[in-house]
Amino acid sequence: MSGVPEDYNDIKTLGDLLSINYKLVAVKEQLRQNLISLMEKKQTRYPEIIGYDDDVIPALDRAILSGHDVFLIGQIGQAKTKIVETIAQTLLSPIPVIKNSITNDCPMDMPQKELVSILEDKDENHSLKFYVSPESVEKISDNKLDTKIEWIEGKRRFKYVLATPDISVKDLVGYIDAVKVAKKGVEMYKIESYSPGQLMQAKHGIFCIDELPVLDPRKQVALLSVLQEGRFTTGSYPVIFEPRTTFFATANPIDYTHSGKVIEPLYDRLKSHIHTHYPKTITDEMLIILQEAEISKSFVLVSILEALATTIQKTRNTSQVNQERGVSVRLGIHGLELLVGEAQRTRALSHKLIPTPRLSDMHCLNQVAKFELAEMDDTIENRVKVFSKIIGNSIKETCLKFLENIDSALLESIKQEFGQNTFEISQKMVWSNGKASYYSQLENFKNLKKLVEAKLEHMRQKQGEFEKVAKPHNISVESLGIQDENELRCALTEIILEGLCWTTPKILDKKEAGYVSA
Repeated sequence: MSGVPEDYNDIKTLGDLLSINYKLVAVKEQLRQNLISLMEKKQTRYPEIIGYDDDVIPALDRAILSGHDVFLIGQIGQAKTKIVETIAQTLLSPIPVIKNSITNDCPMDMPQKELVSILEDKDENHSLKFYVSPESVEKISDNKLDTKIEWIEGKRRFKYVLATPDISVKDLVGYIDAVKVAKKGVEMYKIESYSPGQLMQAKHGIFCIDELPVLDPRKQVALLSVLQEGRFTTGSYPVIFEPRTTFFATANPIDYTHSGKVIEPLYDRLKSHIHTHYPKTITDEMLIILQEAEISKSFVLVSILEALATTIQKTRNTSQVNQERGVSVRLGIHGLELLVGEAQRTRALSHKLIPTPRLSDMHCLNQVAKFELAEMDDTIENRVKVFSKIIGNSIKETCLKFLENIDSALLESIKQEFGQNTFEISQKMVWSNGKASYYSQLENFKNLKKLVEAKLEHMRQKQGEFEKVAKPHNISVESLGIQDENELRCALTEIILEGLCWTTPKILDKKEAGYVSA
Protein backbone atom coordinates (compact mmCIF):
# COMPACT_ATOMS: atom_id res chain seq x y z
CA MET A 1 0.00 0.00 0.00
CA SER A 2 1.01 3.61 -0.49
CA GLY A 3 3.85 4.74 1.78
CA VAL A 4 4.29 1.37 3.54
CA PRO A 5 7.84 -0.02 3.67
CA GLU A 6 8.55 -3.73 3.27
CA ASP A 7 8.47 -5.69 6.53
CA TYR A 8 7.00 -2.65 8.24
CA ASN A 9 5.96 -4.73 11.26
CA ASP A 10 9.66 -5.16 12.07
CA ILE A 11 10.03 -1.38 12.43
CA LYS A 12 9.23 -0.91 16.12
CA THR A 13 11.21 2.09 17.38
CA LEU A 14 11.94 5.68 16.43
CA GLY A 15 15.50 4.60 15.59
CA ASP A 16 14.17 1.98 13.12
CA LEU A 17 11.98 4.62 11.52
CA LEU A 18 14.84 7.10 11.12
CA SER A 19 17.13 4.39 9.70
CA ILE A 20 14.85 3.92 6.67
CA ASN A 21 14.26 7.68 6.26
CA TYR A 22 10.50 7.12 6.41
CA LYS A 23 8.29 9.72 4.74
CA LEU A 24 4.61 9.96 5.70
CA VAL A 25 2.20 10.10 2.75
CA ALA A 26 -0.71 12.51 3.28
CA VAL A 27 -4.18 11.00 3.80
CA LYS A 28 -5.71 12.20 0.53
CA GLU A 29 -2.69 10.93 -1.41
CA GLN A 30 -2.86 7.55 0.37
CA LEU A 31 -6.52 7.21 -0.57
CA ARG A 32 -5.79 8.19 -4.14
CA GLN A 33 -2.76 5.93 -4.68
CA ASN A 34 -4.36 2.91 -3.01
CA LEU A 35 -7.55 3.38 -5.04
CA ILE A 36 -5.52 3.50 -8.26
CA SER A 37 -3.67 0.34 -7.22
CA LEU A 38 -6.93 -1.56 -6.59
CA MET A 39 -8.44 -0.33 -9.85
CA GLU A 40 -5.38 -1.45 -11.81
CA LYS A 41 -5.55 -4.89 -10.20
CA LYS A 42 -9.35 -5.00 -10.75
CA GLN A 43 -9.85 -5.73 -7.05
CA THR A 44 -12.86 -4.79 -4.91
CA ARG A 45 -12.58 -1.19 -3.75
CA TYR A 46 -15.59 -0.96 -1.48
CA PRO A 47 -16.33 -4.44 -0.05
CA GLU A 48 -19.81 -5.03 1.40
CA ILE A 49 -21.25 -1.99 -0.42
CA ILE A 50 -24.06 -3.44 -2.57
CA GLY A 51 -26.26 -1.87 -5.24
CA TYR A 52 -24.17 1.24 -5.94
CA ASP A 53 -22.02 0.00 -8.85
CA ASP A 54 -23.57 2.27 -11.48
CA ASP A 55 -23.77 5.58 -9.64
CA VAL A 56 -22.44 6.02 -6.10
CA ILE A 57 -19.21 4.04 -6.52
CA PRO A 58 -18.12 5.88 -9.71
CA ALA A 59 -18.86 9.16 -7.87
CA LEU A 60 -16.73 8.04 -4.88
CA ASP A 61 -13.91 7.06 -7.24
CA ARG A 62 -13.98 10.49 -8.87
CA ALA A 63 -14.02 12.30 -5.52
CA ILE A 64 -11.09 10.32 -4.08
CA LEU A 65 -9.02 10.62 -7.26
CA SER A 66 -9.68 14.38 -7.14
CA GLY A 67 -8.68 14.68 -3.48
CA HIS A 68 -12.10 15.97 -2.43
CA ASP A 69 -13.76 16.17 0.94
CA VAL A 70 -17.17 14.54 0.52
CA PHE A 71 -20.78 15.24 1.50
CA LEU A 72 -22.97 12.09 1.39
CA ILE A 73 -26.68 12.84 1.15
CA GLY A 74 -29.24 10.10 1.66
CA GLN A 75 -32.10 8.87 3.81
CA ILE A 76 -31.77 6.75 6.89
CA GLY A 77 -30.26 3.29 6.34
CA GLN A 78 -28.52 3.90 3.00
CA ALA A 79 -25.03 2.83 4.18
CA LYS A 80 -23.59 6.37 4.25
CA THR A 81 -21.51 5.78 7.38
CA LYS A 82 -20.64 2.25 6.27
CA ILE A 83 -19.24 3.67 3.01
CA VAL A 84 -16.89 5.99 4.91
CA GLU A 85 -15.82 3.25 7.31
CA THR A 86 -15.15 0.94 4.34
CA ILE A 87 -13.02 3.60 2.65
CA ALA A 88 -10.96 3.96 5.84
CA GLN A 89 -10.45 0.20 6.19
CA THR A 90 -9.69 -0.46 2.53
CA LEU A 91 -7.88 2.61 1.23
CA LEU A 92 -5.86 3.93 4.17
CA SER A 93 -2.32 2.55 4.57
CA PRO A 94 -0.84 1.59 7.94
CA ILE A 95 1.19 4.47 9.43
CA PRO A 96 3.70 4.60 12.32
CA VAL A 97 2.73 6.54 15.45
CA ILE A 98 4.20 6.84 18.90
CA LYS A 99 2.66 4.01 20.89
CA ASN A 100 -0.61 4.84 22.67
CA SER A 101 -0.74 8.43 21.44
CA ILE A 102 -4.29 9.77 21.35
CA THR A 103 -3.62 12.12 18.43
CA ASN A 104 -1.86 9.61 16.13
CA ASP A 105 1.51 11.29 16.65
CA CYS A 106 3.93 10.40 13.88
CA PRO A 107 7.46 11.56 14.85
CA MET A 108 8.24 12.18 11.18
CA ASP A 109 5.66 15.00 11.28
CA MET A 110 8.14 17.06 13.25
CA PRO A 111 10.68 19.33 11.56
CA GLN A 112 14.12 17.72 11.65
CA LYS A 113 15.60 20.50 13.78
CA GLU A 114 12.87 20.16 16.41
CA LEU A 115 13.18 16.36 16.61
CA VAL A 116 16.96 16.59 16.97
CA SER A 117 16.65 19.17 19.77
CA ILE A 118 14.35 16.81 21.72
CA LEU A 119 16.66 13.83 21.18
CA GLU A 120 19.66 15.90 22.34
CA ASP A 121 17.79 17.43 25.31
CA LYS A 122 18.29 20.96 24.04
CA ASP A 123 15.91 23.44 25.58
CA GLU A 124 15.06 25.39 22.47
CA ASN A 125 11.95 27.31 21.51
CA HIS A 126 9.84 25.06 19.34
CA SER A 127 7.53 26.15 16.55
CA LEU A 128 4.01 27.35 17.12
CA LYS A 129 2.53 24.32 15.36
CA PHE A 130 1.18 21.22 17.07
CA TYR A 131 3.14 18.35 15.50
CA VAL A 132 2.95 15.83 18.33
CA SER A 133 1.38 16.02 21.77
CA PRO A 134 3.37 17.06 24.87
CA GLU A 135 3.02 13.45 26.12
CA SER A 136 4.73 12.17 22.96
CA VAL A 137 7.48 14.81 23.27
CA GLU A 138 8.07 13.54 26.81
CA LYS A 139 8.31 9.91 25.58
CA ILE A 140 10.86 10.85 22.92
CA SER A 141 12.85 12.86 25.47
CA ASP A 142 12.89 9.94 27.92
CA ASN A 143 13.45 7.03 25.51
CA LYS A 144 15.35 8.67 22.65
CA LEU A 145 15.79 6.34 19.64
CA ASP A 146 14.21 3.48 21.61
CA THR A 147 10.86 5.28 21.70
CA LYS A 148 8.29 2.64 20.79
CA ILE A 149 6.11 3.08 17.75
CA GLU A 150 3.14 1.10 16.49
CA TRP A 151 1.63 0.81 13.02
CA ILE A 152 -2.06 1.68 13.01
CA GLU A 153 -4.32 0.67 10.17
CA GLY A 154 -7.22 2.52 8.60
CA LYS A 155 -9.84 1.12 10.97
CA ARG A 156 -8.18 2.92 13.89
CA ARG A 157 -7.86 6.14 11.91
CA PHE A 158 -11.60 6.45 11.29
CA LYS A 159 -13.22 8.93 13.67
CA TYR A 160 -17.02 8.90 13.69
CA VAL A 161 -18.95 11.72 15.33
CA LEU A 162 -22.74 11.85 15.47
CA ALA A 163 -23.83 15.48 15.39
CA THR A 164 -26.15 16.14 18.30
CA PRO A 165 -27.33 19.46 19.74
CA ASP A 166 -25.21 18.94 22.87
CA ILE A 167 -21.89 18.71 20.98
CA SER A 168 -19.80 21.77 21.83
CA VAL A 169 -17.05 23.59 19.97
CA LYS A 170 -14.67 22.32 22.67
CA ASP A 171 -15.64 18.73 21.82
CA LEU A 172 -14.47 19.39 18.26
CA VAL A 173 -11.32 21.49 18.77
CA GLY A 174 -10.21 20.59 22.32
CA TYR A 175 -10.12 22.43 25.62
CA ILE A 176 -8.12 23.36 28.70
CA ASP A 177 -8.05 20.31 30.97
CA ALA A 178 -8.35 21.41 34.60
CA VAL A 179 -7.15 17.97 35.77
CA LYS A 180 -3.89 18.35 33.84
CA VAL A 181 -3.44 21.84 35.26
CA ALA A 182 -3.93 20.56 38.81
CA LYS A 183 -1.91 17.35 38.49
CA LYS A 184 1.06 18.63 36.50
CA GLY A 185 1.10 22.13 37.85
CA VAL A 186 1.27 23.54 34.33
CA GLU A 187 0.16 27.04 33.49
CA MET A 188 -3.44 27.40 32.36
CA TYR A 189 -2.69 28.58 28.82
CA LYS A 190 0.29 26.43 27.93
CA ILE A 191 -0.06 23.59 25.46
CA GLU A 192 0.61 21.03 28.22
CA SER A 193 -2.86 21.79 29.60
CA TYR A 194 -4.55 21.06 26.24
CA SER A 195 -6.84 18.06 25.88
CA PRO A 196 -7.39 17.14 22.20
CA GLY A 197 -10.84 17.28 20.65
CA GLN A 198 -12.32 15.00 18.03
CA LEU A 199 -10.62 16.73 15.11
CA MET A 200 -7.12 16.13 16.48
CA GLN A 201 -8.03 12.57 17.49
CA ALA A 202 -8.73 12.00 13.78
CA LYS A 203 -5.25 13.24 12.76
CA HIS A 204 -3.87 11.47 9.67
CA GLY A 205 -7.21 9.72 9.19
CA ILE A 206 -10.81 10.20 8.14
CA PHE A 207 -13.14 12.42 10.13
CA CYS A 208 -16.80 11.54 9.55
CA ILE A 209 -19.52 13.73 11.02
CA ASP A 210 -22.97 12.20 10.76
CA GLU A 211 -26.04 14.45 10.29
CA LEU A 212 -23.99 17.64 9.75
CA PRO A 213 -27.05 19.98 9.53
CA VAL A 214 -27.82 19.25 13.20
CA LEU A 215 -24.74 21.29 14.22
CA ASP A 216 -25.52 24.94 14.82
CA PRO A 217 -23.65 27.54 12.71
CA ARG A 218 -21.05 28.34 15.38
CA LYS A 219 -19.89 24.73 15.47
CA GLN A 220 -19.94 24.49 11.69
CA VAL A 221 -17.55 27.46 11.56
CA ALA A 222 -15.03 25.42 13.57
CA LEU A 223 -15.14 22.76 10.84
CA LEU A 224 -14.99 25.39 8.10
CA SER A 225 -11.57 26.53 9.34
CA VAL A 226 -10.22 23.00 8.86
CA LEU A 227 -11.68 22.65 5.36
CA GLN A 228 -10.65 26.13 4.29
CA GLU A 229 -7.21 26.46 5.88
CA GLY A 230 -6.39 22.90 6.93
CA ARG A 231 -5.80 24.26 10.42
CA PHE A 232 -7.46 25.83 13.45
CA THR A 233 -6.64 27.49 16.76
CA THR A 234 -8.39 27.06 20.08
CA GLY A 235 -8.70 29.03 23.29
CA SER A 236 -5.76 31.25 24.17
CA TYR A 237 -3.08 28.84 22.97
CA PRO A 238 -0.58 30.50 20.62
CA VAL A 239 -0.55 27.20 18.72
CA ILE A 240 -1.75 26.17 15.25
CA PHE A 241 -3.39 22.74 15.02
CA GLU A 242 -3.36 20.81 11.72
CA PRO A 243 -5.50 17.63 11.82
CA ARG A 244 -4.45 16.59 8.27
CA THR A 245 -7.65 14.58 7.85
CA THR A 246 -9.98 13.84 4.98
CA PHE A 247 -13.43 15.11 5.82
CA PHE A 248 -16.69 13.23 5.19
CA ALA A 249 -20.11 14.51 6.23
CA THR A 250 -23.57 12.99 5.91
CA ALA A 251 -27.06 14.46 5.84
CA ASN A 252 -30.69 13.58 5.21
CA PRO A 253 -32.05 15.12 1.98
CA ILE A 254 -34.69 17.05 3.95
CA ASP A 255 -32.01 18.83 6.01
CA TYR A 256 -29.62 19.13 3.08
CA THR A 257 -32.07 21.14 0.96
CA HIS A 258 -33.36 23.25 3.85
CA SER A 259 -31.97 26.78 3.60
CA GLY A 260 -29.59 27.64 6.42
CA LYS A 261 -29.14 24.12 7.74
CA VAL A 262 -25.54 24.03 6.49
CA ILE A 263 -23.73 27.37 6.36
CA GLU A 264 -22.96 28.38 2.80
CA PRO A 265 -19.13 28.49 3.03
CA LEU A 266 -19.02 24.98 4.54
CA TYR A 267 -21.55 23.71 2.00
CA ASP A 268 -19.33 25.10 -0.77
CA ARG A 269 -16.06 23.66 0.53
CA LEU A 270 -17.36 20.11 0.78
CA LYS A 271 -16.29 19.69 -2.80
CA SER A 272 -18.14 16.50 -3.86
CA HIS A 273 -21.82 16.02 -3.01
CA ILE A 274 -22.83 12.40 -3.58
CA HIS A 275 -26.44 11.18 -3.32
CA THR A 276 -27.10 7.65 -2.07
CA HIS A 277 -30.30 5.63 -2.52
CA TYR A 278 -32.09 2.52 -1.34
CA PRO A 279 -31.52 -0.82 -3.16
CA LYS A 280 -33.15 -0.65 -6.59
CA THR A 281 -33.71 -4.41 -7.00
CA ILE A 282 -35.15 -7.19 -4.86
CA THR A 283 -31.89 -9.13 -5.27
CA ASP A 284 -29.77 -6.26 -3.90
CA GLU A 285 -32.16 -5.91 -0.95
CA MET A 286 -31.88 -9.66 -0.27
CA LEU A 287 -28.07 -9.57 -0.45
CA ILE A 288 -27.86 -6.66 1.99
CA ILE A 289 -30.27 -8.35 4.43
CA LEU A 290 -28.31 -11.61 4.34
CA GLN A 291 -24.96 -9.80 4.65
CA GLU A 292 -25.90 -7.60 7.60
CA ALA A 293 -28.28 -9.77 9.65
CA GLU A 294 -26.78 -11.29 12.79
CA ILE A 295 -28.47 -14.68 12.97
CA SER A 296 -27.66 -17.94 14.71
CA LYS A 297 -27.14 -21.13 12.72
CA SER A 298 -30.28 -21.41 10.64
CA PHE A 299 -31.74 -22.46 7.29
CA VAL A 300 -33.06 -19.50 5.29
CA LEU A 301 -35.21 -20.23 2.25
CA VAL A 302 -34.59 -17.83 -0.61
CA SER A 303 -38.36 -17.51 -1.12
CA ILE A 304 -38.85 -16.34 2.48
CA LEU A 305 -35.96 -13.91 2.06
CA GLU A 306 -37.54 -12.73 -1.19
CA ALA A 307 -40.93 -12.19 0.49
CA LEU A 308 -39.19 -10.13 3.20
CA ALA A 309 -37.23 -8.02 0.68
CA THR A 310 -40.38 -7.49 -1.40
CA THR A 311 -42.16 -6.28 1.74
CA ILE A 312 -39.47 -3.66 2.36
CA GLN A 313 -39.53 -2.42 -1.23
CA LYS A 314 -43.34 -2.24 -1.28
CA THR A 315 -43.25 -0.25 1.97
CA ARG A 316 -40.98 2.27 0.23
CA ASN A 317 -43.38 2.57 -2.68
CA THR A 318 -46.68 3.06 -0.88
CA SER A 319 -48.18 6.52 -0.51
CA GLN A 320 -49.45 5.59 2.96
CA VAL A 321 -45.87 5.70 4.31
CA ASN A 322 -43.99 8.98 4.72
CA GLN A 323 -41.26 8.51 2.11
CA GLU A 324 -39.46 11.71 3.12
CA ARG A 325 -38.50 9.99 6.37
CA GLY A 326 -37.45 6.88 4.47
CA VAL A 327 -37.74 3.14 5.10
CA SER A 328 -34.35 1.90 6.25
CA VAL A 329 -32.74 -1.31 4.98
CA ARG A 330 -32.43 -2.13 8.68
CA LEU A 331 -36.14 -2.98 8.64
CA GLY A 332 -35.33 -6.01 6.48
CA ILE A 333 -32.14 -6.85 8.42
CA HIS A 334 -33.92 -6.80 11.75
CA GLY A 335 -36.84 -8.61 10.13
CA LEU A 336 -34.72 -11.62 9.15
CA GLU A 337 -33.26 -11.73 12.66
CA LEU A 338 -36.82 -11.78 14.05
CA LEU A 339 -37.94 -14.53 11.65
CA VAL A 340 -35.07 -16.78 12.71
CA GLY A 341 -35.78 -16.00 16.36
CA GLU A 342 -39.49 -16.79 15.88
CA ALA A 343 -38.71 -20.11 14.19
CA GLN A 344 -36.44 -20.97 17.10
CA ARG A 345 -39.05 -19.93 19.68
CA THR A 346 -41.95 -21.88 18.18
CA ARG A 347 -40.36 -25.07 16.78
CA ALA A 348 -36.61 -25.40 16.81
CA LEU A 349 -36.03 -25.55 20.57
CA SER A 350 -38.78 -28.07 21.34
CA HIS A 351 -38.03 -30.37 18.35
CA LYS A 352 -34.24 -29.85 18.22
CA LEU A 353 -34.38 -28.48 14.68
CA ILE A 354 -32.34 -25.89 12.83
CA PRO A 355 -34.46 -22.68 12.84
CA THR A 356 -36.15 -22.43 9.43
CA PRO A 357 -38.42 -19.40 8.94
CA ARG A 358 -41.74 -20.03 7.16
CA LEU A 359 -44.64 -17.92 5.91
CA SER A 360 -46.54 -18.69 9.11
CA ASP A 361 -43.79 -16.85 11.06
CA MET A 362 -44.08 -13.62 9.12
CA HIS A 363 -46.73 -12.02 11.33
CA CYS A 364 -43.91 -11.21 13.77
CA LEU A 365 -42.55 -8.61 11.31
CA ASN A 366 -44.99 -6.04 12.72
CA GLN A 367 -42.42 -5.76 15.50
CA VAL A 368 -40.02 -3.97 13.12
CA ALA A 369 -42.53 -1.62 11.44
CA LYS A 370 -40.28 1.41 12.01
CA PHE A 371 -41.70 3.92 9.58
CA GLU A 372 -44.00 6.92 9.70
CA LEU A 373 -47.47 7.02 8.14
CA ALA A 374 -48.39 9.84 5.79
CA GLU A 375 -52.10 9.67 4.91
CA MET A 376 -53.59 8.66 8.27
CA ASP A 377 -52.89 9.06 11.97
CA ASP A 378 -49.52 7.53 12.79
CA THR A 379 -50.80 5.15 15.47
CA ILE A 380 -49.53 1.65 16.25
CA GLU A 381 -52.84 0.17 15.12
CA ASN A 382 -52.77 1.96 11.75
CA ARG A 383 -49.13 1.09 11.21
CA VAL A 384 -49.77 -2.62 11.85
CA LYS A 385 -52.81 -2.52 9.55
CA VAL A 386 -50.84 -0.95 6.67
CA PHE A 387 -47.81 -3.19 7.17
CA SER A 388 -49.88 -6.38 7.43
CA LYS A 389 -51.50 -5.59 4.09
CA ILE A 390 -48.07 -5.00 2.50
CA ILE A 391 -46.76 -8.28 3.93
CA GLY A 392 -49.81 -10.11 2.52
CA ASN A 393 -49.25 -8.67 -0.97
CA SER A 394 -45.56 -9.60 -0.84
CA ILE A 395 -46.39 -13.18 0.16
CA LYS A 396 -48.92 -13.36 -2.67
CA GLU A 397 -46.32 -12.27 -5.28
CA THR A 398 -43.67 -14.65 -3.98
CA CYS A 399 -45.97 -17.68 -3.78
CA LEU A 400 -47.51 -17.19 -7.22
CA LYS A 401 -44.04 -17.46 -8.76
CA PHE A 402 -43.99 -21.09 -7.57
CA LEU A 403 -47.17 -21.90 -9.42
CA GLU A 404 -46.25 -20.55 -12.85
CA ASN A 405 -46.75 -23.02 -15.71
CA ILE A 406 -48.54 -25.59 -13.53
CA ASP A 407 -50.87 -27.91 -15.41
CA SER A 408 -54.46 -26.67 -14.93
CA ALA A 409 -55.71 -30.25 -14.65
CA LEU A 410 -53.44 -30.82 -11.62
CA LEU A 411 -54.70 -27.62 -9.99
CA GLU A 412 -58.33 -28.65 -10.55
CA SER A 413 -57.66 -32.12 -9.13
CA ILE A 414 -56.20 -30.49 -5.99
CA LYS A 415 -59.37 -28.43 -5.60
CA GLN A 416 -61.52 -31.55 -5.99
CA GLU A 417 -59.60 -33.59 -3.42
CA PHE A 418 -60.04 -30.86 -0.81
CA GLY A 419 -63.85 -31.22 -1.01
CA GLN A 420 -65.01 -30.67 2.55
CA ASN A 421 -61.51 -31.28 3.94
CA THR A 422 -59.28 -28.73 5.64
CA PHE A 423 -55.47 -28.56 5.61
CA GLU A 424 -54.30 -27.15 8.92
CA ILE A 425 -51.10 -25.15 9.25
CA SER A 426 -49.39 -23.95 12.40
CA GLN A 427 -46.10 -22.44 13.38
CA LYS A 428 -45.66 -25.25 15.88
CA MET A 429 -46.45 -28.03 13.43
CA VAL A 430 -43.49 -30.03 12.05
CA TRP A 431 -43.13 -32.47 9.17
CA SER A 432 -43.65 -35.73 11.00
CA ASN A 433 -45.08 -35.82 14.51
CA GLY A 434 -48.16 -38.01 14.66
CA LYS A 435 -51.51 -36.91 13.22
CA ALA A 436 -50.83 -33.22 13.71
CA SER A 437 -48.10 -32.96 11.07
CA TYR A 438 -47.73 -31.83 7.47
CA TYR A 439 -46.66 -35.31 6.35
CA SER A 440 -49.71 -37.06 7.79
CA GLN A 441 -52.04 -34.45 6.26
CA LEU A 442 -50.43 -34.66 2.82
CA GLU A 443 -51.16 -38.41 2.80
CA ASN A 444 -54.82 -37.42 2.47
CA PHE A 445 -54.08 -34.93 -0.35
CA LYS A 446 -52.25 -37.01 -2.95
CA ASN A 447 -52.28 -34.41 -5.71
CA LEU A 448 -51.13 -31.65 -3.38
CA LYS A 449 -48.35 -33.96 -2.19
CA LYS A 450 -47.40 -34.57 -5.83
CA LEU A 451 -47.12 -30.81 -6.43
CA VAL A 452 -45.00 -30.30 -3.28
CA GLU A 453 -42.60 -33.07 -4.30
CA ALA A 454 -42.42 -31.71 -7.86
CA LYS A 455 -41.44 -28.27 -6.58
CA LEU A 456 -38.69 -29.50 -4.23
CA GLU A 457 -36.10 -29.48 -6.99
CA HIS A 458 -37.23 -26.01 -8.05
CA MET A 459 -36.66 -24.79 -4.49
CA ARG A 460 -33.20 -26.40 -4.34
CA GLN A 461 -32.36 -24.76 -7.65
CA LYS A 462 -33.41 -21.32 -6.36
CA GLN A 463 -31.20 -21.81 -3.29
CA GLY A 464 -28.22 -22.75 -5.46
CA GLU A 465 -28.72 -19.85 -7.86
CA PHE A 466 -28.83 -17.31 -5.04
CA GLU A 467 -25.71 -18.83 -3.48
CA LYS A 468 -23.89 -18.08 -6.76
CA VAL A 469 -25.12 -14.48 -6.66
CA ALA A 470 -24.04 -14.04 -3.02
CA LYS A 471 -20.54 -15.55 -3.23
CA PRO A 472 -18.88 -12.75 -5.30
CA HIS A 473 -19.90 -10.37 -2.51
CA ASN A 474 -18.21 -12.60 0.09
CA ILE A 475 -21.54 -13.10 1.84
CA SER A 476 -21.77 -16.20 3.99
CA VAL A 477 -24.06 -18.70 2.25
CA GLU A 478 -24.02 -21.32 5.00
CA SER A 479 -27.63 -20.57 5.96
CA LEU A 480 -28.77 -21.05 2.33
CA GLY A 481 -27.56 -24.66 2.10
CA ILE A 482 -30.16 -27.45 2.30
CA GLN A 483 -29.75 -28.47 5.93
CA ASP A 484 -33.07 -30.14 6.72
CA GLU A 485 -35.17 -31.72 3.95
CA ASN A 486 -38.22 -32.02 6.20
CA GLU A 487 -38.13 -28.36 7.21
CA LEU A 488 -37.76 -27.52 3.52
CA ARG A 489 -40.91 -29.55 2.78
CA CYS A 490 -42.84 -27.79 5.56
CA ALA A 491 -41.93 -24.35 4.29
CA LEU A 492 -42.64 -25.35 0.70
CA THR A 493 -46.04 -26.78 1.63
CA GLU A 494 -47.02 -23.44 3.20
CA ILE A 495 -45.81 -21.53 0.12
CA ILE A 496 -47.84 -23.71 -2.27
CA LEU A 497 -50.99 -23.63 -0.12
CA GLU A 498 -50.79 -19.84 0.05
CA GLY A 499 -50.17 -19.57 -3.69
CA LEU A 500 -53.26 -21.69 -4.45
CA CYS A 501 -55.35 -18.99 -2.76
CA TRP A 502 -54.27 -16.46 -5.41
CA THR A 503 -54.44 -18.41 -8.64
CA THR A 504 -56.93 -17.60 -11.38
CA PRO A 505 -59.29 -19.39 -11.08
CA LYS A 506 -58.92 -19.58 -7.33
CA ILE A 507 -58.23 -23.08 -5.94
CA LEU A 508 -58.23 -22.59 -2.15
CA ASP A 509 -59.47 -20.20 0.51
CA LYS A 510 -57.69 -19.48 3.78
CA LYS A 511 -59.90 -19.76 6.85
CA GLU A 512 -59.06 -19.55 10.54
CA ALA A 513 -59.03 -23.35 10.76
CA GLY A 514 -56.75 -23.75 7.72
CA TYR A 515 -56.97 -24.03 3.92
CA VAL A 516 -60.23 -25.19 2.28
CA SER A 517 -61.55 -25.55 -1.25
CA ALA A 518 -62.50 -22.22 -2.80
